[in-house]
This record gives sequence, C-alpha cells and structure tokens, in this order.
Amino acid sequence: MGAAIIAAPFCWWLLSITVAQTATPEFSDILSQRFIVVAIVYPVLEEIAFRGVLQGWLLKQNWGMRRWYGVSNANIVASMLFTALHVVRRFNVLSLAVFVPSLVFGFFRERYNNLTIPVALHIFYNAGVVLLFV
Repeated sequence: MGAAIIAAPFCWWLLSITVAQTATPEFSDILSQRFIVVAIVYPVLEEIAFRGVLQGWLLKQNWGMRRWYGVSNANIVASMLFTALHVVRRFNVLSLAVFVPSLVFGFFRERYNNLTIPVALHIFYNAGVVLLFV
C-alpha cells in the first residue's frame, strides 16, 4: 500500500506536465461542495459499484479469477468499464489515466477482500487531482 500512496504524487506530477493547469485553488474552493463530491463522494460510490459489486461478482465467475501477471480478469474488466465511464463522461487525458490506478484499487480489493483500502486510495488520488486541476 505504501507504494500506491507514494505513486500518487508521481501520477499527479505526470498529469500536471501533460495537462494544462487552471489557477491554484483557494482554501474556500478546497472545502467547496464540488471538492467534497469529487474527492470523497464519487470515490466511495465508484468503489462500491465497480470494486464491490462488479468486481466481486466477476470474481465469482471461473474466468474472472484467472490472472494475467498477477492481475485478475475481474479486475481488468472492472477497470476497463471504470475507465469507459470516465471517457464517456468527459474525454480527456485524465479519463484514460484512471485505468492504472483502477487496477491498483482492484488489486487491494482482492488482496484484503474489502473496500476500505481502495476507497481510501481513491479519495487520496482524487483529492490530489482536484487540487491540481480545479
């Protein structure tokens, strides 16, 4: 998990050099309703839907448990659908960039058989992205 936390700032840095930034957010923006929704509410709901329900169901299928280099088919399919949702919502580099963190969230969902760590990581990643690009 430490590697996933350490990787977040690296991901934010990569995004910051590839995507045009907006103005630095004010403290009131950080506590705004938009920040809370994007950094906290969406990650909780997305993890319940994609890692909890979808990936959980896919793991019960024989083909879903098969692994490719340590990553289950269930995780790959859930991550592809998670990415597709972001692409459909708003296509940009950030939409495609969610695939790798999604695999990481799915890995921790499977490793610990709960959503606590994926939700915490997702909140951490989203909070950094929101602070950089809001």
